Amino acid sequence: MGRIAGVTAAETRERLLAAAAEVFAARGYDGTRVADIAAAAGVSNGALYAHFGSKAELIVAALRAHGREKLAAVVAADPGRSATELLLVLGRSLSRRRDAPGYLVVEALTAARRDADMASPMHDYVGERAEWLAGLVRAAQRAGELDPALPADALAHFCLLLSMGSALITPDLHAVDDAEWTALLARVVQAFAPGGGGGTPPQSGAPQ
Repeated sequence: MGRIAGVTAAETRERLLAAAAEVFAARGYDGTRVADIAAAAGVSNGALYAHFGSKAELIVAALRAHGREKLAAVVAADPGRSATELLLVLGRSLSRRRDAPGYLVVEALTAARRDADMASPMHDYVGERAEWLAGLVRAAQRAGELDPALPADALAHFCLLLSMGSALITPDLHAVDDAEWTALLARVVQAFAPGGGGGTPPQSGAPQ
């Protein structure tokens, strides 16, 4: 059975995802066994496999779940935010990043470089995040908030680099003043606005 007595299958799945985030963060991907996660969630190995086919599938599912929770919280705080405001809010949180999704991203990306089982699901996960960000950029372009000449996929990639890089350079390694970080982000977003100078790059050989 894929559930705990008296608990729904959906609740069991959520319990497994929460346990996975904690165990992977504490022990790393290579140091974690499926049995460790099952024990932390209070279920049998069989119950875990009723929901997830492998350790790789579980860590990527945990990444997706935590990412959705964070985004939902940001949107719920102010549903009327524009796309550019949403990007700024998400960007401001990066300088303080030291959360479960950050640890999971580091572990998953590292594992994907040496574990064939992780490579494909992480490729799909990163692609999903890039597609969502590119969609946000295009929405902002249609609303006139961002320069329509900006390549949406490239800007999404830039945002991914910032986000995933922040999981590596945590505040305990190098901190930055919140006000200064916010001011920098505002200047970057301003450069991407129509007429902000973020459109056509200089031609090769032209003065920089």
